[in-house]
Amino acid sequence: MEALKAIMGRRSIRKYTGEKIPEGDIKNLLEAAMNAPSAHNKQPWHFIVVDDRAVLDKVPEYHGYSKMLGQASHAIVVLGDNAVQDTDFWIHDCAAAIENILIAAHAMGYGAVWLGVHPSEALIKGTKDLFGVPGHVTPLGIVSLGVTTVEKPPRENYNEERVHWNKW
Repeated sequence: MEALKAIMGRRSIRKYTGEKIPEGDIKNLLEAAMNAPSAHNKQPWHFIVVDDRAVLDKVPEYHGYSKMLGQASHAIVVLGDNAVQDTDFWIHDCAAAIENILIAAHAMGYGAVWLGVHPSEALIKGTKDLFGVPGHVTPLGIVSLGVTTVEKPPRENYNEERVHWNKW
């Protein structure tokens, strides 16, 4: 799929068949994530790939917007390592990695949605507790992935009123 078509056509998809995504495709998504831009090329990201149904079913116990994980093939938890990137730029780096996963998943024909974790202290704690995340690592978000049951048309989000040239 052409890059602009993948970007413009990407939508949040929360309905899945339950069919497993092949491991090779998950690796491709992780490669896309790790090719995101990174401040000073620090690459502070870590990824927890989750395909264990029992674990996926525990996330909604603390994250109220994660019910779709009940039908998801996988989730990818995206985390920033504060020992690698000691400034808040890890947030930008990990957000770019998540966006790359979302666009790549769409281009590959899968459905995906970004579940925010940071900056909610309760969601950070729930994620750290469930996945055994060390103290110096902070989860930014969880990407729910699956073989989609829906096809959404692209949206037209361009808004000329939000564009300023040379000054406000």
